[in-house]
Amino acid sequence: MCVVVAVAHPAIAQERPYFVTYDDHLAEPKELEIAVASTTGLPKENRSVYTAPWLEIEYGVTPRWTTELYLEGVTTTRDGSGFTGWRWENRFRPLKNQHRINPVLYVEYENVSEASRIQKEIDGSGSLPFEPIADLNEERAHEIEGKLILSSTAGAWNVSENFVIEKNLSESEGIEFGYAVGASRLLGAAAGGRSCVLCRESLSVGVEAYGGLGSTPESGLSDTRHYVAPVLGWRVGHEMTFKVSVGFGLTEASDRALFRVAVAFEP
Repeated sequence: MCVVVAVAHPAIAQERPYFVTYDDHLAEPKELEIAVASTTGLPKENRSVYTAPWLEIEYGVTPRWTTELYLEGVTTTRDGSGFTGWRWENRFRPLKNQHRINPVLYVEYENVSEASRIQKEIDGSGSLPFEPIADLNEERAHEIEGKLILSSTAGAWNVSENFVIEKNLSESEGIEFGYAVGASRLLGAAAGGRSCVLCRESLSVGVEAYGGLGSTPESGLSDTRHYVAPVLGWRVGHEMTFKVSVGFGLTEASDRALFRVAVAFEP
């Protein structure tokens, strides 16, 4: 989650400001990071506005393995509030050194309800359900999600592509597919190891696009959600990072807009 001011290798060490798209950044071994984030959705057809907060606890197990725990909830203007579940994420770098294209393998177990709104990824088809949160929380799902992450860095630029597959272990729904792509860059060159707050070296900007690609029972892009979102990351000192994003819905099934904000720190 952090946008780090690099010391020796700025293009490699700098984490990008994406919310949905993953690059090849992994936490350093024994490095702990805690982040608080939220997604606020503006649905269509006068449906209830919602805010879905979540907590991330990230830990670097080895130089090539990062694990992360998510706890999430939701509150709405008219449909109630509640705790919606938890996720356990693991990211693995199969190659030891940096390459022109850096792959990362991603596996996540999800124990969430139909009320989940954080939209850390979007896959399959159909709009979000807008029944009362208490009713949606009664429908829980155990899911396995996998991603192939490809990331390329050239100078201050990063381009990343993610292909998503998800399987609901609680229902016979087939396999759902999704995608996320992003491009971002640092606004300034490396600061030679110094930390700055209001300078170009502490800022990273970009854009990402993400959405669903249907499923094995329902192929095609009809009734799928897609968004395009400018993103901004701001590193404040050595330990804290802010990220913000506004996602604009592109299809009828999408919400009108998604506002995302996150703050992360290294204790």
